[in-house]
Amino acid sequence: MALSKQDDTANVVPPGEEPKDGLPCLIPPVQRKTSTGRTLNEKEMEKLTGDQTLVSDFKQMKLEKEAQKNWDLFYKRNTTNFFKDRHWTTREFEELTVCLEFEAQKLVLLEAGCGVGNFIFPLLEDDLNIFVYACDFSPRAVEFVKEHSLYCTERCSAFQCDLTKDDLRGNVPVGSVDVAMLIFVLSAIHPDKMQKALDNIYRVLKPGGIILFRDYGLYDHAMMRFKAGNKLGENFYVRQDGTRSYFFSKELLADLFRGVGFESVTNEYVLRETVNKKEGLCVPRVFLQSKFRRPDQLQGS
Repeated sequence: MALSKQDDTANVVPPGEEPKDGLPCLIPPVQRKTSTGRTLNEKEMEKLTGDQTLVSDFKQMKLEKEAQKNWDLFYKRNTTNFFKDRHWTTREFEELTVCLEFEAQKLVLLEAGCGVGNFIFPLLEDDLNIFVYACDFSPRAVEFVKEHSLYCTERCSAFQCDLTKDDLRGNVPVGSVDVAMLIFVLSAIHPDKMQKALDNIYRVLKPGGIILFRDYGLYDHAMMRFKAGNKLGENFYVRQDGTRSYFFSKELLADLFRGVGFESVTNEYVLRETVNKKEGLCVPRVFLQSKFRRPDQLQGS
């Protein structure tokens, strides 16, 4: 399914939902934030408990080895047309509008996993007083960012990076970033390497800097749609194109960030139901939307 870029007010894919795993909806979704996740019905519970067969170790190693290639092929197939621009981010994260309130304050952002720029270019287009470091696993995605008409090196620096092994400090000064964005990115990383990615970001954040996070939550519809033969581990699955997705509980997410040294600011489930009357479908989506803060130097010492 390939969708053209559009404003989030369009009733095709809900704000913040990634079309890679979603279904088109004809009615705007109702969203609520809650401290508790989604409860499965009996049929769904039976499906999950019955699906315990894991992809072979050989195939799992192959998927890990070819992770970059699979994402590069994804962007080769879909170019810049798959994900829609994320105009919703300033509504959900007030930290991104601080530069509007204080004109003299230049905000330094890092988008880890920038894709083709669906987050950064709406911000740059709004002429916010920002500088953005943008990196992605896929070299092809980074090239698309650099080819965008709004890209200029005075306001943006894009580079290829594997967050789990390439030191961000080679491209981003230590302690220079006010706000880092992790939007549907951590779920694509193998669970064993997630803390390495977070530690990498921690080092370039200023003391008091914030990570703004949104990703797939436990029992999201995308998780429940996976068929037998796609399970890699607990809450971890592979798609047909070889890209992978993890589905987070708020407890596990908090533990991951605390293990690196972050403090939790907010950590909530976002529950929404998207409805397609024509197809008679009601699709329960579950995301995690969170903020984690790097302590200031005194607290972190």
